[in-house]
Parts: sequence; C-alpha cells; structure tokens
Amino acid sequence: MARMKPRHALYLYLAVLPAPTFVHDPALLALGLLIALTLAGAPRWRILKKSLLAILAFNLSVSLGVVLVGLWRGQIDTGWLLLANLRVLLMVYLGFWFVARVNLLAALAGWPTATLVATLALGQARCFERLIRDFRFAFASRNLTRPRLIDQRHQAGAQAITLLDKAQAQSAEVALAMRSRGAFD
Repeated sequence: MARMKPRHALYLYLAVLPAPTFVHDPALLALGLLIALTLAGAPRWRILKKSLLAILAFNLSVSLGVVLVGLWRGQIDTGWLLLANLRVLLMVYLGFWFVARVNLLAALAGWPTATLVATLALGQARCFERLIRDFRFAFASRNLTRPRLIDQRHQAGAQAITLLDKAQAQSAEVALAMRSRGAFD
C-alpha cells in the first residue's frame, strides 16, 4: 500500500473494507486479521493496540448486552460474540492501517468537499489529542505518587466532560463555518 498512489490505496481500502461483513466464519475472519497483521509490517502491534483500545468500550458494552440477554434467555450465543468482535476488530484494524500508511488528504485531492471535511476532522483530532495530552501531564504533575483509583476515576470523568463540551462547541462552529461557505447546499 505504501508504494501505491494515495488515490489507488483509497480505492483498494474502500473495496476491501466491506469484505468482512460478508464472512460468517470466525476462522476466516481470524485468518484475515492474521494476513493483515502480517502485511502491516513493523507497526502491526502498535496498530493492533490502537484498534483494540478504539473498540473496547463499544464492543464491551454490546458483548455485555448480548451476554445479559443470553443469560436471561438461558443460552449465550458465543459464536455470534466471537464473529461480531472479530469482524469489528478486523475492520477497525484495516482503517488504522490505512491511515498509518496513506496520506488521507493526498488520497482525497480532487474532491474539494471531501478534502475540506477531512481537513476539519484531522484538525479536530489533533486538537483533542493535545487536550488529552495536557490533561495527562497536568494530572501527573499534581501527583507525586501513583494516584488512588478514585482520583483516576474523577480525572477521567472531568476529562470526558471537557472533551464532550469542547466537541459540542466546535461542532457548532464548524457547522456554521461550513454552511457559510456553501458546504450544505
């Protein structure tokens, strides 16, 4: 993918991404993940870690809901749990791998609205990365020893509230800016 033109890599990614949704065998999905891990090269474990962290909350809540319904009905569908979690992991891994290897803005060059939206999204992501890093540094500077679990929980809650407030304020500003430039016509 690294030697391809960015636009061709985007087309390949868009063609491959839906493939896991057509596979209903966990062994084949695991094989697909293994192939993706092998082809990713040196950063494979870093990309896998990012993928796992990205899907953790969503997959955990969905899986827990399926388990609770299964307990209530008297039968837990472990096959579906394995299939769904492998499918989501593979698709998210492919997305992170694509973003790590391809310049998204170069791939979208020639599509002005898509480039604008991608630029805004990347800017927002950088802003949130900086905010999270600042929170982490501030929390570390206030604690000389390892903080208690309750303190970590309070910090995480304050950080989540700040991120949500900032996201809401910025999305309103971006929507107004895009509307004034005719993006929603």
